[in-house]
Amino acid sequence: MLIEFSVGNFMSIKERQTFSLVASKSTDMADTHTFDAPIATGKNNIRLLRSAAIYGANAAGKTNLLLAFKTMRSVVVKSGLEQLRGGPLPARPFMLDSKTRNAPSEFEMHFIADGVRYQYGFSITQEQVREEWLIAYPRNRAQRWFERTWSSDKREYEWEFGAFLSGEKSLWKKSTRDNALFLSTAVQLNSQQLQPLYDWFTNNTPSPGSSALNYNPGSSPYGKEKVLNFLKAADLDIDDLYVKKKALSRDELPQDLPEHVQQFFVREMQGEAVYEIATVYTDTDGKPVTFDFGDESMGTRKMFAFAGYWIDALKKGRVIFVDELHEHLHLKLVKFLVELFHNDKTNPHNAQLVFTTHETAMLNQKIMRRDQIWFCEKNKQGETAVYPLTDFSPRKGRENLELGYLSGAYGALPYIQEA
Repeated sequence: MLIEFSVGNFMSIKERQTFSLVASKSTDMADTHTFDAPIATGKNNIRLLRSAAIYGANAAGKTNLLLAFKTMRSVVVKSGLEQLRGGPLPARPFMLDSKTRNAPSEFEMHFIADGVRYQYGFSITQEQVREEWLIAYPRNRAQRWFERTWSSDKREYEWEFGAFLSGEKSLWKKSTRDNALFLSTAVQLNSQQLQPLYDWFTNNTPSPGSSALNYNPGSSPYGKEKVLNFLKAADLDIDDLYVKKKALSRDELPQDLPEHVQQFFVREMQGEAVYEIATVYTDTDGKPVTFDFGDESMGTRKMFAFAGYWIDALKKGRVIFVDELHEHLHLKLVKFLVELFHNDKTNPHNAQLVFTTHETAMLNQKIMRRDQIWFCEKNKQGETAVYPLTDFSPRKGRENLELGYLSGAYGALPYIQEA
């Protein structure tokens, strides 16, 4: 469960920005849109939101915020792997200021895993991890498990370990490379205590994103029936799916790929299966008619792409991030996808959805609470700011949120000058 995420000096985000899923005290739609996140003691539960929408102009930094989470996850999951020993870290500092250009990018996540609240973060350059820290709250009291800081003067790391972190700390410390996280290294060396943190990052994955239209729905681990039921629930008129599994061949690859790239895929994915997908409809005589999946609309193909992803998140209580959720989708379908997270029956394990969108009609559709609406705005210096609608305290039921946003009352609109 995600509580909040902070990032600084990453792409267009210069100053540290914090995005939060902590619910306000508002009782508006509280039974469906919020939940109590249990912690180990069962006391002082945190009230969290089940979803949040991020608005902003094109190139305002919405995608960069989601990319920051993806980057943090990638460093956690991959940096401890031996095959990445000499590889660069994905630090991407704010380049429009000489003071930040060579400074580290910083990431911090507050989350709940296995009933324990954690505060974990690090700062990185492309060459090394500069800082790394972990605070746990197993009994609702802060316990600093470890901290690692690079000393420029000594040209070495300064380490601090708390008494509550158990295991082969000396071995893990010695084995941690400059361009690897201690957390990742320790888990690779069998730290059971840190495994839930690593698993949290592994399990909470970004969406297919812009590649969604190329996603293969036949590879869904939930099978054809559940994907079909999902599509029918979205009121798509598909009666059945035709799914044929076959071995990967060069014929399945885009023909405009260079020859050496085609050879690489065929060699490396030898024995892998691909799926041939077709949709089935019923004609006026009651007979089935099959259509090639590529002939479907962009919206239908996107719903296919999201089917397995949504089913998995809702079943397992994952946090998912989706960029431009509205793209190629009617408001009705966007509403359907979002409201699956606002229903105890479809979301029994309190999965959370964070998405960017330009679909302003949602603001007055009673789909979201005011604390679920966030904005990204870029100033004339190219710096992204992230802030919630609640900063403006609009009057409940008396303010047209869509009109207010489009008129610039909350910022986050493009700067357009006359030609």
